[in-house]
Amino acid sequence: MQTEHLTAIEACPLCHFCNHRRVQRVSVVGNSGSGKSTLGAALAARLGVPYVELDSIFHQPGWAELSRDEFRARVGGLAAGDAWVIDGNYTAVRDLVWARADTVVWLDLPRPLVMRRIIGRTLRRAVLRRELWNGNREPWSNWLTLDPQRSIIIWSWTQHATYRIRYAEAMADPLWTHLRFFRLRSPAHVRAFLNKFPNLGKQVKDDSLSKPEGVE
Repeated sequence: MQTEHLTAIEACPLCHFCNHRRVQRVSVVGNSGSGKSTLGAALAARLGVPYVELDSIFHQPGWAELSRDEFRARVGGLAAGDAWVIDGNYTAVRDLVWARADTVVWLDLPRPLVMRRIIGRTLRRAVLRRELWNGNREPWSNWLTLDPQRSIIIWSWTQHATYRIRYAEAMADPLWTHLRFFRLRSPAHVRAFLNKFPNLGKQVKDDSLSKPEGVE
C-alpha cells in the first residue's frame, strides 16, 4: 500500500505516481458534499474511461433501494471491467470495487467546507428540481428532519468523523496493500492531483446507468 499527499503530488513527475498503464481503476470516496462526483467525472474524462456513480445504481425510481444481492451483482459486473472510475462509499460493495481497483482517491476536506457545499448543493437541487438518478429529485424533507437517514445534510454532518476513521484504518489495513491511496485534504490538493492527468480521451459512460449528476 502506498499513500500519497500533496507534497508527493507536487514533487513527483507524472510518470512516478500517475503512470496511466497502472491508474486504470479508481475508487473515489469521501463524505457527501466533498466533491466525489465532480472529481470522479473529471478524472474519468481525462483517463478516457467509464464513470460510475454508485448512487445511480442503488437509488431506483421513487428512491427505492436496490436489494443488497442485486446491488452487488450490478457493481461486481461493472468492477470487472478493464478500466473505470467508481465513486461512492457503500460498504456493501467496497470489497468488490477495491479488489479490482488500483487506486483510491479519498476526499478528506474540512468539515466547514463540506457543510457549506452540501447545504448549497441541496438547496439548489430542491429549488431547481434537478433530476438526480432514475427520475429522483431532492426532497424538501432534507430541511425538515434531523434524522440522518432522511436528510443528506444531517448525514454529512454526522458521518464526517466516521469516514475519517474508516478510511484512515483502511489505508493501514494489510488487506489493501495493492492499492495506492491519495488523501486530498483541500481544494488545492484536488486541483493539483487532477492537473497531473492530461486529457487522454473522451469520457465513456455506461449506457445502462442513468445520466450522472452535473458538476457541482
